[in-house]
Amino acid sequence: MRIEERIEQFLAEKKFAVVGASIDRSKYGNKVLRCYQINRYNVIPVNPKEAVVEGVDTVASVAQLPDDVKSISVITPPHVTEMVVEEAIAKGIKNIWMQPGAESESAIKRCIDSGINVIADGSCILVVLGYRDH
Repeated sequence: MRIEERIEQFLAEKKFAVVGASIDRSKYGNKVLRCYQINRYNVIPVNPKEAVVEGVDTVASVAQLPDDVKSISVITPPHVTEMVVEEAIAKGIKNIWMQPGAESESAIKRCIDSGINVIADGSCILVVLGYRDH
């Protein structure tokens, strides 16, 4: 599948999650969450240390996401991304977008081997959705 098709499949879902969502507005984990919100996507922040990010209740892990969340954006260090992918496989996540800097070769391979649509080529959801920091 071409990258455009992978992105289209990712965005076709009804609910999303941001793994690595941050309360710090200067961090990409916050910007990606706000990007979803600005574009009126239904999004859940995943953060084990915060109860609320950008006015939305968080869950502590991918395992705690509602079953209808099938697309997740990952903004974590590569070694954490590898653990996130394992949780996502167990949860039945269908689409994983590793934001630039979150990619791990082993995590990408695990996604491919598990039949997950993975976006990890340096594409950034902030660019694709036309995010502008205010």
